[in-house]
Amino acid sequence: MSGFVKAITTSLATNPRILWARPAVNLFLAGYIRKFRPRSVGGQLILHSHLPPLNSPAYARFVDEHILGRSQGPSHAQIGVTNACPQNCGYCYNRDRSGEPMDTSTILRIIRELQQMGVVWLGLTGGEPLLNPDLAHLVRKAAEMCAVKLFTTGCGLTPSLASELRQAGLFSVSVSLDHWDPEVHDRGRGYAGAYSEALRAIEVFRAQGIDTGVSSVLSGDTIGAEGSQRFLAFLDTLGINEAWISEVKPSGRESWNGQGICTVDDRKALAVLQDRYNRRKGMTVNYLGHFEGARHFGCNAGTRMIYVDAFGEVNPCVFTPISFGNVKKRPVSEVWNDMTPLFTPSSSCFANENYPLYSRYDTGSLPISPEGSSALMREAVFREPARFQRILKGRRRGS
Repeated sequence: MSGFVKAITTSLATNPRILWARPAVNLFLAGYIRKFRPRSVGGQLILHSHLPPLNSPAYARFVDEHILGRSQGPSHAQIGVTNACPQNCGYCYNRDRSGEPMDTSTILRIIRELQQMGVVWLGLTGGEPLLNPDLAHLVRKAAEMCAVKLFTTGCGLTPSLASELRQAGLFSVSVSLDHWDPEVHDRGRGYAGAYSEALRAIEVFRAQGIDTGVSSVLSGDTIGAEGSQRFLAFLDTLGINEAWISEVKPSGRESWNGQGICTVDDRKALAVLQDRYNRRKGMTVNYLGHFEGARHFGCNAGTRMIYVDAFGEVNPCVFTPISFGNVKKRPVSEVWNDMTPLFTPSSSCFANENYPLYSRYDTGSLPISPEGSSALMREAVFREPARFQRILKGRRRGS
């Protein structure tokens, strides 16, 4: 049985109600699945780590609540479980943020609220989330209703902690690795030994049987001159399941001048490279710009995606330094109800389109305040909806 046929068969067997969706929706999903080689890890059938496993309860919730039920809440979320980190990346989306970190009880409350709102995929990030001593407990509670993914540098990982995370129900992990050259990676991370820590963490997670990938932030320089192809060839030698690729995003002040931000042509080249690479055997390539591109799911910042940073500020996604409220003062659902009417599903990344506005409303403390964020949104640009967004709503191009 081919991987595609197995994926379709398993998905239908687990979620027969998907056949109730409009034919155009099912045709789109089948075409999207065909772009990947589903992998089986610990009994989970995984298309890629940005979606729940096709045979999981979380994916069944995605079908019921977001494809058939038309939930108005987010399907995907990320939470910063700490802002502490030994590394100092120039492009880090949290580096300019500060405040009083959320405690464990607050994070657990946020997890429950997000689950009740419809979240089926939850990313735990930081800072370095391994530095949170209650991480395994957080994973266990989140995994009760969500596919839980961990984003980590690998710093502080031990075999016993990796075992705890697996037993708690961790679905997938992405270890940060941005270059094949140790010196280049360490310099970009502002941390001597970052490269060796990452490689060690990959081996530890793999030994536990956890779905293991690499999370890579590529600059325009790396993407050009066939650098991305060389990088993927290097990653393929590590025995990982997936290369989760993003480009440098304008989420921090250092990038608001546009330097290092990828061009439209760079993004198109990476999307084409993903499709070409995924026709061969080996690791899966999962480029964020492919997922959120016009031909696929589009940008869902503020419409299907939500980010709560380590200090409780609610943002449309990890790459948008704009806040619409703090969970220490208001329930997440209330902030979401204020935020989401300001956003429109779009075929282009919100941050890439609107980052020139950030400096105009920056008052010296990130994220930008709810008042400034609301004012910024009056100037924000949205492109037409992506293909899946139009199909799900029964819209045709230009309607």
